[in-house]
Amino acid sequence: MASPLPTASQPQRLASSPPFRHDHVGSFLRPKTIHQARLLHSKGEMTDEQLRKVEDAEIKSLVERLISEGVKTLTDGEFRREYFHLDFLKHLQGVTVSKNTLEQESSSPPTLSITSKLGHPVDIEVRNFEYLKSLVPPERHRHIKVTIPSPTMCHFRGGRAAISQQAYPDLEDFFRDLAECYRQEIDALYKAGCRYLQLDDTNLAYLTDPEMRRQAEQRGEDLEELPKRYISLINSSLSSRPADMVVAVHLCKGNFRSRHFAKGSEQGYAPIAQLLLQGLQVDSFFLEWDDESRSGKDFSTLDYLPPTKSVVLGLVSSKLADLEDERGLEEKVRSAASFVPKGIQQLAISPQCGFSSTVHGNEITEEDQFEKLRLCARVAKAVWGEN
Repeated sequence: MASPLPTASQPQRLASSPPFRHDHVGSFLRPKTIHQARLLHSKGEMTDEQLRKVEDAEIKSLVERLISEGVKTLTDGEFRREYFHLDFLKHLQGVTVSKNTLEQESSSPPTLSITSKLGHPVDIEVRNFEYLKSLVPPERHRHIKVTIPSPTMCHFRGGRAAISQQAYPDLEDFFRDLAECYRQEIDALYKAGCRYLQLDDTNLAYLTDPEMRRQAEQRGEDLEELPKRYISLINSSLSSRPADMVVAVHLCKGNFRSRHFAKGSEQGYAPIAQLLLQGLQVDSFFLEWDDESRSGKDFSTLDYLPPTKSVVLGLVSSKLADLEDERGLEEKVRSAASFVPKGIQQLAISPQCGFSSTVHGNEITEEDQFEKLRLCARVAKAVWGEN
């Protein structure tokens, strides 16, 4: 049975520390050199370290571009990943990732299952973070964001059927071990200097989609308990993080080659809004609000936001090249501000998702993604008076 829903009392963060008034989710389109190197690597014609050197060079170029563009949050673009979640989770002991057949490859990711007891045998993102830190001036080390998948990614898609009955006859033991793996990884990242962490979660977002809720119910999930279970899992995973580590969660309804997978409802985040905004022990929420069919017609669900947290409004599409109307975005930010306790001081703006949640990337160009970031910066300057 899920643990009681905790209450939140995190200190308020200023815009001078993450998340910034104009931010981004983290992933960027992979350059051609990385695609070419991955192809050679898959054929056995390039070693792991040779691939890493190619990634190193392209990450360096990305960081230089982000700094020159005036982008405050710095990431490695997720250039080392094929899928935003699997390339992290496959390093946990007990997690098995199975490749799909050739026919499935174009439309669905490999599948994940839990085949033995979970463990954290290696620090997964520390080496990547340390390389990124070496590229960034010391005064901006706090601006580096590490993105990792939410621990819920080990459960929702497969549910009980994808978790070994022999290893975990009691699912509470599975959730306990999973949270411990995350605590160890987060502790290691903090010791390495990481102060800005983002969890990417599709599953809480999927629980706003009537059809996905129905499918989950058919798998035997209790839709009253499941979001509480997930919030408890995430909170437990974060329970040892120090107060000066800023943690955000990004809710995504799918981002694959400019396609989404969950629709949501006219009420937007209503099915989970109170549990999410009041119960999750994070500093900020990156929420998608670029499409009424997925996010609702207004921002009324932000009524539940406590004064101690912030929301980064994903008003700009990372899926489409066309630029949104600048004045229209300003009006939306001000509209959202009317629903939160401290108005625009609790808000920021960003693209609704990453530009390349998988290696395939969205159907836009490299220049398109920077035009989107410039647009967010212009809106931030107009609304908050910030450069």
